[in-house]
Parts: sequence; C-alpha cells; structure tokens
Amino acid sequence: MRFTPTQLPGVVVVEVEPRADDRGLFARTFCRDEFAAAGLCGDWVQCNVSYNARAGTLRGLHWQAEPHVEVKLVRCTAGAADDVIADLRPGSASCRRWVAVEITAASRRAVYIPVGCAHGFQAFTDGTDLFYQMSAPHVSAAARGAKWDDPSLAIEWPRCASRIIAPRDLAWEILP
Repeated sequence: MRFTPTQLPGVVVVEVEPRADDRGLFARTFCRDEFAAAGLCGDWVQCNVSYNARAGTLRGLHWQAEPHVEVKLVRCTAGAADDVIADLRPGSASCRRWVAVEITAASRRAVYIPVGCAHGFQAFTDGTDLFYQMSAPHVSAAARGAKWDDPSLAIEWPRCASRIIAPRDLAWEILP
C-alpha cells in the first residue's frame, strides 16, 4: 500500500499496489502493521456500507462528537464518488479548509479521515457503493453535521443535473 498525504494534515489517500496476472489481480487493502508504521489508526470496530441508487446523491457533512469521535477509512466498491473531507479541528492551521478525492471501484483507493474532520460525498454514477471502516461505533446522540453548502467551507461540489439530498442533511445548520 502507498500512503499519500493530502493538503489537510492527517487526511491520507491509501492506494493499493495490485499484483496482476492472467487471472486478474490481488491487492492488500488493509494491514494493521502498515497503518501503524504510517502513524494511522487501524483499530476498526464497525464497518458500514452506503449504497446510492442514483448519480447526484450527496451525503454529508458528518462526524461524531466527543466522546464518540471516530476515524474513518472510506473506499468505493462500486461506481464512483467525489469524497470530501472538511477540517473542523479548532486551532488547526487548516481549519475550515477541505479536500476532495475521487474514489472509484476501478481505482480501489481509499481515503483515511482523522478525528475532527467532517465527511461527505457525491455519487458520480448510479449504483455507487461506499464501504466504511470505523474506529468507533455509531452513536445517534453523538451524530453531528454541517450543511453541505456552508459558505464558511465553500466546498466546490461537482456540478450535476439533479442533486439528491436527504431532509436530515438539508436541515444541518451553518457552522458558527
């Protein structure tokens, strides 16, 4: 695996290094020891799948509050998505900045999202599936979010003919 830092400290793109032959390929997507050597969390306690039936589906921006903070490792297993991470860590030099990473089933890359960052994505294709590995279980009372179009973040979401957003995500407040 290759670990490539992004412009946001702690947000890392994880690339697989496939070994191909005439049958197809084999690639490691996770190794606790390699993650630890890179200074990344590798203690996953929950896995989730987000299936998105239609292109243009936008989910986020989400995180969990103390004491239920979480690290996420997000991979696309079908289709393609624009994965967006926003730094909400108080005192961080990159607070309120964001980065977008295209993740696709074909690229097999994943995005590592540290504690203190909000996460969201927009599906590029019908039938986009995202697989999440989480360092903490989901706790509904700790769920937090920010509006996908919060002007203080100024995220440049990809244009699409029809954006599909759940009422819950539309109801999040603008960050203070």
